[in-house]
Amino acid sequence: MPKGLTAATGMDALTHAIEGYITLGAWEMSDMFHLKAIEIIAKSLRGAVENTDEGREGMALGQYIAGMGFSNVGLGIVHSMAHPLGAVYDTPHGVANAIILPTVMEYNAPATGEKYRDIAKAMGVEGVDSMSLDEARKAAVDAVRQLSADVGIPSDLKDIVKMEDIDFLAQSAYDDACRPGNPRETSVEEIKELYMSLL
Repeated sequence: MPKGLTAATGMDALTHAIEGYITLGAWEMSDMFHLKAIEIIAKSLRGAVENTDEGREGMALGQYIAGMGFSNVGLGIVHSMAHPLGAVYDTPHGVANAIILPTVMEYNAPATGEKYRDIAKAMGVEGVDSMSLDEARKAAVDAVRQLSADVGIPSDLKDIVKMEDIDFLAQSAYDDACRPGNPRETSVEEIKELYMSLL
């Protein structure tokens, strides 16, 4: 696959793992799959984009393990917000997920307990055990944002979303099947604000 497609599908797999880990339906077995998937993807995606054998093999395994987890527990509003972008603008699904993921992670953080500390560790962040919870949460988000940038994903939706579509996008995201699994209770207005923050 070309670099852009590799990056997009790889970040989609990471989104599956992270959303699956923090979704309301998560439990011990799914957590096991998702943490391992985050670890493998974080180590492999950059190499896969550069077409190394190790990176490609790692991503093949990492996305599969993530799928074994989230297919049993569902996802959250990253996917809810990404789905209408694909429908309205034909935005590649993985690109939409990658752009939205760090912002929604920040939004969801208060409802995730210690899970972002685990995510930061799985992403390879050092010194996580000595961080405060807020620091660990920021470290997890920063690691995801850095990986996304490193593989060439845009950082915002400015070149994708039109202001006149925001109300429709927010309502569509709220009505999406993935939304009830989100760890933080949300509303159409809050989803609208999340979209706006990415413009």
